[in-house]
Amino acid sequence: MKKTTTRLADGRELIYYDADDTADTVVRDAVDRRPLEPVATHSELRHDRLLGDTVAIASHRQGRTYHPPADECPLCPSREGRLSEIPDTDYEVVVFENRFPSLAGGAGRCEVVCFTSDHDASFADLTEARARLVLDAWIDRTRELSQLPGVVQVFPFENRGKEIGVTLGHPHGQIYGYPFVTPRTSLMLRSLAEHRERTGRNLFDDVLADETADGRRIVLAGEHWTAFVPHAAHWPYEVHLFPRRRVPDLLALDEEARAEFPRVYLELLRRFDRIFGPGQPPTPYISGWHQAPFDEPARREFGLHLELFTIRRTSGKLKFLAGSESGMGAFINDVPPEAAALRLREVASQ
Repeated sequence: MKKTTTRLADGRELIYYDADDTADTVVRDAVDRRPLEPVATHSELRHDRLLGDTVAIASHRQGRTYHPPADECPLCPSREGRLSEIPDTDYEVVVFENRFPSLAGGAGRCEVVCFTSDHDASFADLTEARARLVLDAWIDRTRELSQLPGVVQVFPFENRGKEIGVTLGHPHGQIYGYPFVTPRTSLMLRSLAEHRERTGRNLFDDVLADETADGRRIVLAGEHWTAFVPHAAHWPYEVHLFPRRRVPDLLALDEEARAEFPRVYLELLRRFDRIFGPGQPPTPYISGWHQAPFDEPARREFGLHLELFTIRRTSGKLKFLAGSESGMGAFINDVPPEAAALRLREVASQ
């Protein structure tokens, strides 16, 4: 992988990632010629005294780009006189600082990851080689963000689909470098500690072993990765992807797991697009990596994994987070996890 770092006109960092087979011929020296004003952010972290969590107040995000037409997409390359966030006329994978970050001012960092220059593609359309390049970019950004003062946890994720709330149609994801341990991770760490105290064993190891032994919720299994619908899935179609050898974060994955990941993950995404049958619009989803916080004492006990889920519960119907979920955080799932796993196995050959 070749990595080229540059700056946009307003000082934000931008990094090109190019595969080894093109690295010798590609030169990334395009200059951002836009007359941009310096980024002005108004992000503030506030502590919720009742729940004990942290909320980011980011009023500047009200002015962020919202559903632009395809010919004005800021994530496409700069071509034919139209200037975008990416100065070059083409690219493979690009990461840059978000102009409208949720976390800013030295309290974390937000980045955008563009998976391809093809505006009409999706992650599922990528080749295995390109998906591996994205994985390498995630790994590199985890390493780099871990060195920033105050960043304690890195979360690479993708929101896909207008139903999720995506405002830019170009295939892309984001990376958040949190200055705090997120509530969801805190719950996992609590369960991890309780399980160790009660059984003397590792919770992530036992979850994977139990799902493998049961078998009903396994979606697919490779030599180094296992994908399953969790026993208590919150979402209609939800898959957790675990490496068979437990590691705390992306940095610790060995080469064998890195090499197999693109095939397994692309197959999962393609199955998600087939869940609801032919002729249906692309399945909206959220996909994200859960990694151990950097300064957590239980870091060695944590298990890296990816969680992928959709809010669509059946054709033309969405799972809304209404009173119980939004008001009390108590989920109600309309699709039995065993039925969801069966459906995801059924669509494997379609």
